[in-house]
Amino acid sequence: MNLPPVMPPKIGFVGVGRMGANMARRLKDCGLSISAIHDIDPAAAAELAADLGATATTTLAEVTAAADVIITVVTDDAAMHRIFAASGDSLLSGAQGRIFINCATVAPATHLAVEAAALKVGAQSLEACMASSITQARDGSLYMMVAGEAQVFAAAQPLLQMLSSQMRYVGLSGEAAKIKALVNMVMNINTAGLAEGLGLAEALGLDLAMVREIFSQTGAASRVLETDGEDMQIRDHACYFSAAHAAKDSGIALELAKAQAMTLPLAAATKAQFDRMTAAGLGELDKSGIAELTFKGRGIQP
Repeated sequence: MNLPPVMPPKIGFVGVGRMGANMARRLKDCGLSISAIHDIDPAAAAELAADLGATATTTLAEVTAAADVIITVVTDDAAMHRIFAASGDSLLSGAQGRIFINCATVAPATHLAVEAAALKVGAQSLEACMASSITQARDGSLYMMVAGEAQVFAAAQPLLQMLSSQMRYVGLSGEAAKIKALVNMVMNINTAGLAEGLGLAEALGLDLAMVREIFSQTGAASRVLETDGEDMQIRDHACYFSAAHAAKDSGIALELAKAQAMTLPLAAATKAQFDRMTAAGLGELDKSGIAELTFKGRGIQP
């Protein structure tokens, strides 16, 4: 099929939480037209739309009608299936010629299902999985793992370059989601390990700033130590990546392992810890809040 020109496109956004809103602001700063915004929280959509000179839509079909490229940043697999439903209000309504760029961390099978549904109505889809956070979304320095048909990637690449400082095309649909699941699984394990190390250090009466400095110069060093170590020490768990999302993403990896008849005990134990946080009503804390499971006298009771 002939793909629409992607530069300069009219951009629609579905899902304007922490990441989506800042990606929209970034593209607006780059001179692109943000034409339509939709969110499950109408107030959030209206506020961002007012800031960016866009229309806050009440339906998904209105987003598709107003945009050439629609970027989705939704919560989970259920949300992805809902916005790309085969009937009712859906982004697929009147979608011929559109490109959907889907950035949520969901199961590979969900990306494959969305791609098939988009092709059926004459549209194209791309998965653009992100391995960065809010600050990078705002300043256009995301790391992206992109998958889908090569011609769709080529058409969308100029737009994706405005959002990312590094980008890797990894193959056909589903492949980026597999890698993103592995990235988050390992990150979550590292987060839980660091929390336990600092928790034990506190219980032993050690100076945590000193321990973090020593960790940074030894085999205990990690990117998580850089991003979360101080927050764990000072109990600052303002959310950049929620514990609930960490549990969800570890679950995606465990399902992939199950399909391969593999057992991943560290991933399973880590998911159980994030599940405990969520069950305790702390799922919207940052993942660094897992430290509260181990820090002496301040932990979440099992």
